[in-house]
Amino acid sequence: MIFNSEQRLITKAQSGSNKAWLTLVKRHEKRLYNQCLRLLQHPDDALDVMQETFISAYQGLGQFNGQSQLYTWLFRIAYNKSAEHFRRHRQHQSLDEVAEPSSNVLHMERPLMQAQQNQRLLAELARLPFEQRVVVEMKFFQHCTFEEIAQQLEVSANTVKTRLYAALGRLKPQLEVHDGQTK
Repeated sequence: MIFNSEQRLITKAQSGSNKAWLTLVKRHEKRLYNQCLRLLQHPDDALDVMQETFISAYQGLGQFNGQSQLYTWLFRIAYNKSAEHFRRHRQHQSLDEVAEPSSNVLHMERPLMQAQQNQRLLAELARLPFEQRVVVEMKFFQHCTFEEIAQQLEVSANTVKTRLYAALGRLKPQLEVHDGQTK
């Protein structure tokens, strides 16, 4: 049912309906922004890439043929824009400049510990090579299968698995350390 209504909106948007296009943007902007944020680690950069993605999608909407879901198509555009952004800025950013994600001040001990663990995880994700970070994002945050990731990134499923396991290998030692002691 959702797919049918989305398909109708896509058809209307392709026919020039700005209202239909804005409805599609509203449906996907939060998820797309969060994806860009996890890939790029900076809210302003994520917002810029999300906006560039929607502009590109709008300009190419006539080429969207419906062989995949709209979000899959948007994700591919966002991935390309994120990779381009990452390549442009990676030469200028040292590892020390990677921002630690901010957290809200929490008053209970357990939520504070969880927030600190989440911060540490996000910081470690930010240190991964971009190709590995994308695979982690798609597997654990977007819940894609290896085959779906391979199709969207235009690589083999074995390449996806290799990137994921390499990322997990890099993350594991960092995440096993808790309160200064190895678990």
